[in-house]
Amino acid sequence: MTDQEIIKGLIERDRHVTEDFFFVKCKPLFYSIMNIVFDYEVEYDELVNELYLYLMEDDAIKLRNFEYRSSVYQWLKVLAVHFFIKIRARMIDNDSDEPPYDKQRQIAAHESDAIAEYDLERLFEAMPNKRYVFVIRRLILEDCETEELAREMNITTANLYNIKRRSMAQLTRIALNDIKKYGR
Repeated sequence: MTDQEIIKGLIERDRHVTEDFFFVKCKPLFYSIMNIVFDYEVEYDELVNELYLYLMEDDAIKLRNFEYRSSVYQWLKVLAVHFFIKIRARMIDNDSDEPPYDKQRQIAAHESDAIAEYDLERLFEAMPNKRYVFVIRRLILEDCETEELAREMNITTANLYNIKRRSMAQLTRIALNDIKKYGR
């Protein structure tokens, strides 16, 4: 999805665009910002909902004034940092100096999962063959039975195995190129 499509979808209050943008694509970014701005545990949904309301004030004037001089993610990063700092004083501390160790591990694991999900979605978007993406999603991520998916796609299981092999090869090439390009 392009920056223009994202901004348009947000302004039009498209539920799918809004949920995907704030609760999938930007989740690692927001967790990172929250960990820097707040020295105590905060609720992700609460802060993101406040940020969303802030962006939608005055008929979404902040979104409408986005000038596309940077990516929407870079723009939102700067805006979110300033917004979270501004509301930090209003947030209620949980009176504990530090969350329990298990809670810290849980938060770190959640952040890691969110980052991995974001990276996988980015790699899927880079794959030219969307049928391959569909097969990987269904067989690997959704754990669909091979025979069931073959029936859904009206192909033989042998053909599905070939498609899966080519799908994984294409995803691997995209991921290796991504590593070369971005060092991830």
